Amino acid sequence: QVQLVESGGGSVQAGGSLRLSCVASGYTNSRYCMGWFRQAPGKEREGVAGIYTGSGSTYYADSVKGRFTISRDNAKNTTYLQMDSLKPEDTAVYYCAADPLRPWQTGSYCGTVFRRDQHNYWGQGTQVTVSS
Repeated sequence: QVQLVESGGGSVQAGGSLRLSCVASGYTNSRYCMGWFRQAPGKEREGVAGIYTGSGSTYYADSVKGRFTISRDNAKNTTYLQMDSLKPEDTAVYYCAADPLRPWQTGSYCGTVFRRDQHNYWGQGTQVTVSS
């Protein structure tokens, strides 16, 4: 099975930056939807950013557009989330997620997976705390 390990979380002041990394192992498929989700205390988990490993197409929540950037290095099985201009409301546990595509599915499926929070594999999470 796919295993995901996140790193890079920490505490920063508002306006600061962090870069999260997600290293994947156990891949059995060459095409995946990768995503970053977050969950703050007392709130539901929400999608932050998604990416299709085939074409590199990306998806972002409106709340992070222009501030966060998702990218991937397929050769290293690593997905990144660059977070700039951080705000206190960004404080949450951030999770990396992956979902393999079936042969009949196109990369556009990743948009659906991102919107519906339907990734099959999840990492353990990494804490991000932004103080004002």
